[in-house]
Amino acid sequence: MTQEQDDRVALVIAAHPDDGDFGAAGYTAMQAAQGWTVYFLVCTNGAKGTEDRSMGRERLIALRQAEQREACRRMGARDVFFLDNEDGELSYDRRLLEQVVRHIRMLRPHTVLTHDPTDIIIRDSFINHPDHRATGTAALDAVYPTARDHLNFPEHLAEGLEPHKVREVLLWSTNQPNHDIDIGPLVDQKIHALSAHATQFGNREDFADFARERWKADDGRYLERFRRIELQF
Repeated sequence: MTQEQDDRVALVIAAHPDDGDFGAAGYTAMQAAQGWTVYFLVCTNGAKGTEDRSMGRERLIALRQAEQREACRRMGARDVFFLDNEDGELSYDRRLLEQVVRHIRMLRPHTVLTHDPTDIIIRDSFINHPDHRATGTAALDAVYPTARDHLNFPEHLAEGLEPHKVREVLLWSTNQPNHDIDIGPLVDQKIHALSAHATQFGNREDFADFARERWKADDGRYLERFRRIELQF
C-alpha cells in the first residue's frame, strides 16, 4: 500500500449494526465517491434490538449482519468486519482493545470515525448506550497510544501487523461538535443505507421523513456533525 493510498482509508468503528450509518453514512458515502477506501468494524454481534418476540437470537444476528453488509454496499464501503462480543454486554477491557487495535493495524486508516464516549446524555434528548461508550473509549485508546507502540500487543508483529498512526478522528453523537459536513446531495443515499436495516426500521412508514428531520439543520441544510480531532504527532 502506498502512502497516497494509506491517506485515503477510513475506518468506521461502531458498537452495533446501523450505528455507523446513523453517525456517518453521508460522509462515508462522500468519501467513497471521492476514491477513499471505507471499512466498517462492528464491535458486537447484533443479538439485541427487535420487538419481534418470535425472532430467535441466531436468526437476528444473521439478519442484522446481512443488513449491515447491504447498508455498506449502498454507501460504497469496501468491507465490514464483525466482532463476537455480545450485544448489550460490551465491556471495555483488554480483549476489546486488542480487537480494535488489530483492525487499525490491519486496515491502516488515515481517519477513524466512532462514537463520542465522553457524555452519557446527548443534547438532552438521547442516552448514550453503554455499548457506544465502551466502543468509543476503546477506539480512542486504540488510536492513541496503543496502536502506535510496538510494545502493545507485540504478538501482532509476528503476524505482519505493524504499528500505525491514525491522523484524524471524527466523533458522532457529540455534545461538542466542531466540524459540520453538508450531506445534502447524499441524504437520500444515507436514508437508503439506513433502510437496509429492516429489523430496526421496517415497521416505520414515516422512516424517511423521520430521518430527514433528524439531520436537517435550522438553516435547511442536511448536516452530519462531528467532534474532529487532528492528531499533530
